[in-house]
Amino acid sequence: QLQFVESGGGLVQPGGSLRLSCAASGFTLEDYAIGWFRQAPGKEREGVSCISPSGGSTGYADSVKGRFTISRDNAKNTVYLQMNNLKPEDAGVYYCAAVHGAYSGLWVPMYDYWGQGTQVTVSS
Repeated sequence: QLQFVESGGGLVQPGGSLRLSCAASGFTLEDYAIGWFRQAPGKEREGVSCISPSGGSTGYADSVKGRFTISRDNAKNTVYLQMNNLKPEDAGVYYCAAVHGAYSGLWVPMYDYWGQGTQVTVSS
């Protein structure tokens, strides 16, 4: 059974940093492209960043370019999202998701498997 466990969320002041982790179990992560998504109260889920199965290709939403970095360690079956210079508008529940193969995009319906999410709050 495919499962994700996200961790690393929390409360941070504007300008601060967090590192989210997405640990997979029940499948080999290296066969899947992974995306990070977020959802704020009352808003639609939006794509934040994605990474190809090998890690050789990454993508970012314009709103996070230059501040967030996605990476993966297939040996550890884990994907990370380093978030720097956080802003209040970055707050929300962050989800990781997987799609089998080399998809490199942030279209929510393409992703088949989703974690439960981790809360990120950015506030002074």
